[in-house]
Amino acid sequence: MRDWLIHKLAPSPEDVDEMLARGAFVDDHGTPWTGREIYRPHTFVWFHRELRDEAEVPGELTVLHRDERIVVLDKPHFLSTIPRGRHVVQSVVVKARQALGLPELSAAHRLDRGTAGVLLMTTEKRWRAAYHSVFTSRSAVKVYRAIAPFDEGLGFPQRVESHLIKRVGTMQAEALDREPNAFTDIDVIEVRGGYALYEVRPLTGKTHQIRAHFDQLGIPLLGDPLYPEVLPTEIDDFSTPLRLLAHSLEFPDPVDGEPRRFVSGRTLDWA
Repeated sequence: MRDWLIHKLAPSPEDVDEMLARGAFVDDHGTPWTGREIYRPHTFVWFHRELRDEAEVPGELTVLHRDERIVVLDKPHFLSTIPRGRHVVQSVVVKARQALGLPELSAAHRLDRGTAGVLLMTTEKRWRAAYHSVFTSRSAVKVYRAIAPFDEGLGFPQRVESHLIKRVGTMQAEALDREPNAFTDIDVIEVRGGYALYEVRPLTGKTHQIRAHFDQLGIPLLGDPLYPEVLPTEIDDFSTPLRLLAHSLEFPDPVDGEPRRFVSGRTLDWA
């Protein structure tokens, strides 16, 4: 069994020996393996991977609303929605589960790590499908705020559209010469010097849609490390937030039909 673990997991033999010695590998019943077991096909092996030390993300994760079915949070910049990659403890799901004592808390939708603002969570697994459907059916009205350069040659309000895809393993969304599948309405709220505060209403929910559409207009969002080019930013560099805020979320409750509306208490920094 030890040789099978090395082959499947590809760690060094020394690492596997150390993990076996401290009982890191267990079966479905939680019984530690020694490595001397006979190989058994179709058997699950469970272990926890080692986590890196994660720097604390600045800013408070604020509860805007909580009831039996949902929790609505006001997410700070730089905090991942779900644990993934190198951000596990520093994620909304992990932090909120611990803070609120809700072990089944899960996200009904996602915000990019760089995006701040309103995030809808469900308190238990039984509610997730209903509230997730609010987004898949496009019955949710999402309004964002963004800061980007102001170009007098661009007429606002306007609808930006393109065919966007996000390939696995790539950092940026790609625009293809096909029928549009991503639509964003953008208008100007305020102009300060060479920059403007925009109201943004995404009509579809493609990955990086807002960021890609501002880049398509030639006015990439202030503080964006991915558009128009990927910048060599350190993973725990919190000095330059993306100027994108999920300002409000509105939808008919899928359980009782009541109108729901939640507004972020955050503002974007012009500096």
